[in-house]
Amino acid sequence: MEKMSSVAIEAVVDSLSDGIYVCDLDRTITYWSKSAERITGWSAEEVVGRKCLDDVLCHVDKDGHRLCGEEYCPLHRSMTTGSASQGSLLVYARGKDGRRIPMLVGVAPIRDSAGRVIGGVETFRDASRMVHDLERAQAIQQLALQHDVPEDPRVTFTAHYVPQEIVGGDYYAIEKLDDGVYGLMLADVMGHGVAAALYTMHLSSLWNRYHRLLGRPAEFASNVNNDLAKVVGDDESFATAACGLLDLHNRVFRFAGAGCPPVLLMHADGTHECLECPGLPLAVMDEYAYEETAIEVREGDRLLLFSDGAVEVLNAADEMLGVDGLIGILKRQGYPQAGIQMEALEEELLRYSNGIRLEDDLTLLELRFHG
Repeated sequence: MEKMSSVAIEAVVDSLSDGIYVCDLDRTITYWSKSAERITGWSAEEVVGRKCLDDVLCHVDKDGHRLCGEEYCPLHRSMTTGSASQGSLLVYARGKDGRRIPMLVGVAPIRDSAGRVIGGVETFRDASRMVHDLERAQAIQQLALQHDVPEDPRVTFTAHYVPQEIVGGDYYAIEKLDDGVYGLMLADVMGHGVAAALYTMHLSSLWNRYHRLLGRPAEFASNVNNDLAKVVGDDESFATAACGLLDLHNRVFRFAGAGCPPVLLMHADGTHECLECPGLPLAVMDEYAYEETAIEVREGDRLLLFSDGAVEVLNAADEMLGVDGLIGILKRQGYPQAGIQMEALEEELLRYSNGIRLEDDLTLLELRFHG
């Protein structure tokens, strides 16, 4: 009987359920495991010697953005930085039969005896069952959340929502309370993924219960805070939020902040005001007294509310983008004269972070005022 100590490493790798492939610095595939064949349908003979970006796996992210290339390729980035991925990345690969296969991917550089990076290795497993369940959860979440925005010739509401995973932890709602009077809320639950998504569904029920109180935004915030604190209990979860009332008759926006980023008032001439939201996040302390801020809005103004994912972005030097950085990106894109270019904004945030995907859910609400 052959001893385990003499079994070739290749035989060990081929016995794993995860697919594995190895490439050199030019990303030419030098090894393709048996499980990689089973998961993708591509045989080793068909892919070894080809570059991984040469119309083989054709990786895309959950939103369909192409990852093959250099800037967004996890394996290329791992070899360039010399760092392994932290946790698994969800990507979609193309099988030989043309199917899009959801995969959980891990990448790491390969070093020689001198410590020099000479290639990279990627492991992947078929995540179809998990993604199917998450997509069902996403459909349920979308039914529970309010993503429709009202129409009014005096104001244009625009919402942009990009969850970091298939389900997200951001919540927003806009509702007409009376003629020319609108209530709105943007909340960001701590973390992201399934647990955060469940809390957003509870926020949706609290919105339905209390949104008529938005005539006094601070009272609305207090009621939501108290109820959410009971649900969260000792879980130590919380939600930052901005809760506001827009009165078009008096051209006034009143809001209560709960630890969220500032509300931006952008004027037509390009100047802007940062309106701070100093209150505690929701569910941190029950019976907390929130404060209100009131501002006048004029024709041509734009109000911009956003979740932490738009500003809490770290670059390679651990420097945070911050509100000033976000404003700088928007102004370079011609804002506020031009509308928000969401795809271009995402690209700029990714470029700043040096990441292949955003690290948090991203939501922006824009109110554009007309004559």
